[in-house]
Amino acid sequence: MRKTTQLRNIITSSSLEYIMEAHHALSAKIVEEAGFKGIWGSGLSISASLGVRDNNEASWTQVLDVLEFMSDATSIPILLDGDTGYGNFNNARRLVKKLEQRDIAGVCIEDKIFPKTNSFIKGEAQPLARIDEFCGKIKAMKDSQTDDDFVVVSRVEALIAGWGLQEALKRAEAYRLAGSDAILMHSKRSDSLEIEAFMKEWGDRLPVVIVPTKYYSVPTERFRDIGVSVAIWANHNLRASIKAMQRTSNQIFLEESLANVEGNVTSVDEIFQLQGAEELAHAESIYLKGSEATIHSIILNKGVENQQTLTDQIAQLKSHNIHHVSVIGDTDEDGEGASMPQGDELEFLHRAKEKINGDVIISHSEMMYKPHVLTELLATDHDISIVVDVDYDANKESGYYVKADIPYSRELYDQSVNLVEVDTSLSEDQIHGEFFGLWRVKGKGAEVLKESLEILGAKSNFDQLTFADLLNHIQSSHSISVTYIKSSWLDRKTYLSIRDKG
Repeated sequence: MRKTTQLRNIITSSSLEYIMEAHHALSAKIVEEAGFKGIWGSGLSISASLGVRDNNEASWTQVLDVLEFMSDATSIPILLDGDTGYGNFNNARRLVKKLEQRDIAGVCIEDKIFPKTNSFIKGEAQPLARIDEFCGKIKAMKDSQTDDDFVVVSRVEALIAGWGLQEALKRAEAYRLAGSDAILMHSKRSDSLEIEAFMKEWGDRLPVVIVPTKYYSVPTERFRDIGVSVAIWANHNLRASIKAMQRTSNQIFLEESLANVEGNVTSVDEIFQLQGAEELAHAESIYLKGSEATIHSIILNKGVENQQTLTDQIAQLKSHNIHHVSVIGDTDEDGEGASMPQGDELEFLHRAKEKINGDVIISHSEMMYKPHVLTELLATDHDISIVVDVDYDANKESGYYVKADIPYSRELYDQSVNLVEVDTSLSEDQIHGEFFGLWRVKGKGAEVLKESLEILGAKSNFDQLTFADLLNHIQSSHSISVTYIKSSWLDRKTYLSIRDKG
């Protein structure tokens, strides 16, 4: 459905609807994700985000630039707070043309003089436009729109200016006859008495929009009772963000540290999600071919106190042109020799599911492998490929022992080998090698992995599951390729011991 049609449906709805303020693309995306049906492109908020006053100091073309990013980032309609239309009828009708080009669903204009001043700054002293001049502006805008559903809302400032109810009614009726799609009746009282008086006299002549910034304590149910069509929450995202930024900046300045702040701010991963990083990764898997394709890496990290293996593993990935590395995990509570408890690996991988897109190398921070192992894994062209060491240690108490459809031999060379089963307790005659945690998913395989994580997570707690459970679940419906190696990897303890001796 077109955004203009969505907004018209909101305005003409038989029930009370709500739209929420945004002032740039990120806040617009947040509004949509919160569940709102529409966005208020607030003049106050956009100008403040640009660092200027709400006095038409930001040019209308600068506002358009902001709106274009907002519109591109969202699928719900934007109603622009268009001030006075940025000039006379000619400016206003050109504004409509430019808004339609950017898929903006509607505009609200107020009956004040250009350049405007915010209504809550000495509102009584602000002159209002002549009724006939403002009606001409409305007619010009409606005549200029090419989309029949584009919405023009006329904002009446008579109550703000202290001109009284009768003037407000007179202006609203004139604007209705001029072609307005809705009337925004503005009030700065702390109660809703002015709005209620207007609604009683106005009836159902045209939908009414309100902005209850000053009378925020009035129960929302009251707006529904008196027949209001739309309530605009007009500037609260801006105000909330200012408060949060002030608090965070002050704390960092005083403490000269991020330690007490990090847990109270949005993660960088959440920013990536809002930016659409997942979609780009998916697109790269489709459109970037061969050596140009971007390969990502996820390292599951059980908080290694000595970070050397993790650092070396990242360096090795980057030497293979894998520069998008995400380390997922927590801090090590058990000391340098600790290994990852069996439930953590799947929990960490599930935590990283938004990063499982396109082409991904998955590994543990607790091991290191020779460069050729990664080279061989990158040479595979299967949806899912695991690396299996044929020189496994049969004396280990447990391991991810692998049974494949073809055992290792030098004659295999170019043959495909597929996983049959992973089990920590396979008999020796069934074991063809050990999976040590290095694998790759790409394209369809990435989607299969994410689906499997969701299914297993819904059935059981991750602390009761292992990689064996995950791989066996995937293998039951999707083939997993096996890449054999011979003793070309080490666990962290052995690797560090050898490194320190060297």
